[in-house]
Amino acid sequence: MMRQFELVDRVVSYEAGADEDLLNRAYVYATKMHGDQKRASGDPYFSHPVEVAGILTELRLDCATIATGLLHDTLEDTEATFNEITSMFGGEIAELVNGVTKLSKLEISSASPSQAENFRKLLLATANDVRVLLVKLADRLHNMRTLHFITSPEKRARIAQETLDIYAPLAGRMGMQNFREEFEDLAFSELNPDARNTVLRRLEELDETKGAILDDIAYEFHNILTEMGVSCKVDGRRKRPFSIWRKMENKSISLEQLSDIYGYRVIVDNEDACYKALGVLHRTFRVVPGRFKDYISMPKLNNYQSLHTTVIGPNKQRVEIQIRSQDMHAVAEQGVAAHWVYKDISTKAPSRMDQINPFNWLQDMVSQLKTGETAEEFMENTKLELFTDQVFCFTPKGRLIALPRGATVLDFAYAVHTQVGNSCTGARINGRQLPIPSVLHNGDEIEIIRSEKNLPRPVWLRHVVTGKARAAIRNVLREQEEAGFVELGQRLVESLFASEGLECKREFIERAVGVLGLNSLARLYAEVGRGRLSATEVLVTAFPSKKRKDPKDKDVLTKGQDTQLSARAVPVGKSLQGMAMSFAEGCFPLPGDAIIGILTPEEGLKIYPMEAPILSDFEDHEERWVAMHWDIGEGSDALFDSRLDMTLVDKAGSLSIVSQTLADFDANITNLSLFKRDETFHDLALDIQVRDVNHANQIVNALRASSVVTRIERVVAAKEK
Repeated sequence: MMRQFELVDRVVSYEAGADEDLLNRAYVYATKMHGDQKRASGDPYFSHPVEVAGILTELRLDCATIATGLLHDTLEDTEATFNEITSMFGGEIAELVNGVTKLSKLEISSASPSQAENFRKLLLATANDVRVLLVKLADRLHNMRTLHFITSPEKRARIAQETLDIYAPLAGRMGMQNFREEFEDLAFSELNPDARNTVLRRLEELDETKGAILDDIAYEFHNILTEMGVSCKVDGRRKRPFSIWRKMENKSISLEQLSDIYGYRVIVDNEDACYKALGVLHRTFRVVPGRFKDYISMPKLNNYQSLHTTVIGPNKQRVEIQIRSQDMHAVAEQGVAAHWVYKDISTKAPSRMDQINPFNWLQDMVSQLKTGETAEEFMENTKLELFTDQVFCFTPKGRLIALPRGATVLDFAYAVHTQVGNSCTGARINGRQLPIPSVLHNGDEIEIIRSEKNLPRPVWLRHVVTGKARAAIRNVLREQEEAGFVELGQRLVESLFASEGLECKREFIERAVGVLGLNSLARLYAEVGRGRLSATEVLVTAFPSKKRKDPKDKDVLTKGQDTQLSARAVPVGKSLQGMAMSFAEGCFPLPGDAIIGILTPEEGLKIYPMEAPILSDFEDHEERWVAMHWDIGEGSDALFDSRLDMTLVDKAGSLSIVSQTLADFDANITNLSLFKRDETFHDLALDIQVRDVNHANQIVNALRASSVVTRIERVVAAKEK
């Protein structure tokens, strides 16, 4: 265990004005509070916070963060109190310790809703001060280093898996590559020790045959660059077992087929020297095409900057090279922590965290929490972003936007601005107009095409990969859904009032709002639309003198009533409001067909044709029946889904004749399923879009008259229940 003076000396070595008294007091206080507590290894418990503080000194963090590392378990595991820590160490450290304490028992796994909620709390707790996250990562790193002392295999596996799923990629996103690599390797050794040992054995064999070559190449690179006036340091390194294993898994190749097991880092003085070194190496060695990446002009989201290239080096070896300055190397190793080191000792002012990309990413994650996402959705979105590589695209004005690999036009639009995403209809990519699902590539210039009349649709969720886009789309869909339920509820209440000969005045309804304990008129209508509250309850509450009806007559209409003429009928217009009102699955009614609505709690109003066999299932629940009628004006361009079931003669051109007939009647085909019946006939299920019953009947009659159609019928409702 690191002794008190050793820890203080470490901090003083990089921060001349360090508050030694603060560090000494924190060390002594934490030692006293943890007392005789022991860890699973049998070591004194205090060895853990000391090691955490030691890890934080490797990141060259400020005294307040080191003190927090020493104290981070005192609130949870000892009799220490928040007020006591505040009085002894100040409010800043107390808040940091409290923030870490809130995270100390998190078990993050997407398998459990409560654990997904814990992950959301983790990001919330760390967003105001990134040092909370840095202490948490150091805490997890030491716990992983001592994981083997835990006796329960299940607990070790759970901790290792959550480290691999969340903490490793989170460290990577914060730019802390050393943490990420060690997290991955420690988790790999627990979760798949056989695979790790296999990779290590093979690497040792390669070292025996190529170890000397590794040093020789580094020496030759150094000499060539020095001769050309580039002052540099060249390090050869072998990639970590987990990185190698993951690449083998992703590419389905053997270790022998991997060409980039070894890599070289060239560390130079400044940015200009980076490009000079690149020029020297490219002029000296043959370049491998497609392997050059400039992360200096286009840094990664975690602020990583470096030049990456691959050349055919000495001894015809394929060699991967990273070229970076000293400052870039510090950021690459320490990430966001590198920005916390005091840049101006005279003012002791840390870098502005709001100007650092990893911290901004953290803030973006927290802003998504305000969109009403569930913990599971948030977990899903965040993990998508944690595990993805990047592509770099540009706006027409040259603004650089970094996105995860696989991102689409919609992701780009939402990255520009939420309103741009909501109104996106497509894009011009490098001057070529393409639809919203189009996947983007490095260097694409993208101009978003917008229409203010456009709104997100559920299918958009299949066309995005970023959490920001997914959260924004879901937020709008929820708003649309809520508006639909409000509109539906209002229609049901107004229809009931009208059938009772009552005027649906606002003051009457607001009376019911108060009595029913709801906070607004919109909430009352939404509750009715969702089926949680009946329109009859609203009526009786607004007019207590009205006798409550039998439940079967509550908001309904019996199946035999004339749904087209009923004063209580709800209109079905050109568009349906999301979940609030929709056609039942397997049902294809058209304007002109008699329809009925079935109100289902949380699912809204499902529209059925009156002839649907499944309606018999609701005969004992007629309080859920709602009269409906079509509200389609003359000359409307609204189209509705219809399904045709037919049998075709099996001969060349049969399908072409059907398609041409549909085109002649301006019907659009949306889906087609062809089934082999025998060698003479085919069965065909055809989904089309038509205006109404008359339009569909014209098409059916035309196809029935065709020589290739032996049987045809319009499917109004599925025959099976």
